[in-house]
Amino acid sequence: MAEMVFLWTDILIFVLLAIVAAFVLVARKRAHLRRPWQTVFKSKVGISTFIVLMFYVTIGLLDSVHYRPVVSEQSKDNAELLSVLDLVLSDLRLNQEKTYSAPLATHLYARESIEQDDGSTVRDFPRLEFGGAHLTNPQQQRTVDILLKAGQGMFAGVVVWTMLALLILIISWPSSVSITDHVARFFHNTSDIPWRTALITLLLLCLLAGAISNLSFYYHVLGTDKVGEDVLYQALKSVRTGLVIGTLTTLVMLPAAILLGIMAGYFKGWVDDVIQYTYTTLNSIPGVLLIAAAILMMQIYMSNHEADFNSLVERADMRLLFLCLILGVTSWTGLCRLLRAETLKLSELDYVQASTAFGVGNFTIILKHILPNVLHIVLITVVLDFSGLVLAEAVLSYVNIGVDPSTNSWGNMINSARLEMAREPVVWWSLSASLFFMFSLVLAANLFSDVVRDAFDPRLRN
Repeated sequence: MAEMVFLWTDILIFVLLAIVAAFVLVARKRAHLRRPWQTVFKSKVGISTFIVLMFYVTIGLLDSVHYRPVVSEQSKDNAELLSVLDLVLSDLRLNQEKTYSAPLATHLYARESIEQDDGSTVRDFPRLEFGGAHLTNPQQQRTVDILLKAGQGMFAGVVVWTMLALLILIISWPSSVSITDHVARFFHNTSDIPWRTALITLLLLCLLAGAISNLSFYYHVLGTDKVGEDVLYQALKSVRTGLVIGTLTTLVMLPAAILLGIMAGYFKGWVDDVIQYTYTTLNSIPGVLLIAAAILMMQIYMSNHEADFNSLVERADMRLLFLCLILGVTSWTGLCRLLRAETLKLSELDYVQASTAFGVGNFTIILKHILPNVLHIVLITVVLDFSGLVLAEAVLSYVNIGVDPSTNSWGNMINSARLEMAREPVVWWSLSASLFFMFSLVLAANLFSDVVRDAFDPRLRN
């Protein structure tokens, strides 16, 4: 028996998902919105990076459905708050070791005093409780077993890839083309969409995910941290934090940036002056200091109202939401300035002047003539800002003014890795894991944003 729990960030994530779904439905019916996106998915780089981003989005959505397992009415308040991703990664979450262990290791990373059967004590590396526990002779069996388990996982990945490829083949089959021609175009990359590139990217992801998932049942693939928690579990749980920072911050800053930017450029005069003074003053305040002050005030509020939060997860989620709000408040000014400049240019064009001369209302002109012509700037800025916000979370958490320390995030992993890098021998895998996951997400987002910019920029559209 389980009780569903809806955190604030969960609700906002699914609201954002609904907005994206509604935009897709609208874009399919309007050629001027559909055509640029067709250009994006005709690009090999665009479709490859889109698949990588969808992999991250799937992990984030699984981690955004929370529930509280309830065994009895007495344990209801003390039950741990979990997500669907926690359920999927139950082995990684529960199989904790004593302390550090290297990736795919069978023994701890540091020597300890081990008492022998005869009562003597030796200094050696103790066996892990879960990692490689199925091996009777790790020194001889470990390498062959890792290759075997990785191969089994890759085979399962190929099976999953085959099913997905058949599903994509069926969905993309136009009724006017025979199945033989469609398969030939599909695999020879002669159709409008580079399906072969998409399938190769999907195959690589399935192979990697299959090998890692099968190995994770028997080993700690990316090692364990100081308290013995699996680093792969921490890295996957950090995906949601990065996506929340990158998307919900955008949701916060877009209304203010669009409304104020268009108003400043269209109405001019004192309206323009007030809005300019507002974002100029806000830009004059050091962003890091403003974020630090807001987070410290939020911490004081939560400390004085502990009864308002039922669990540490809900408390950490409120701090994450507040961080998104602060980042949104400090990041809307750049887009507002761009929209103001574009609106100043559009308001002087003939069709806008003609609408004004015929007595069309200001709201109608803004809605029908100004807003559609600045949407490409909004979309390009949103996509470009995503990777910057993901990196901002890592930097802020590194200086302890980011997300709650109990929240899994790449910034917290990098922050905790500072002392680990000063150890002898060096514990390098926590830092490497967080950098790899963050690097792949930011790289995919940057490459995808370049394709989106080229497709939506009117100067490059031809």
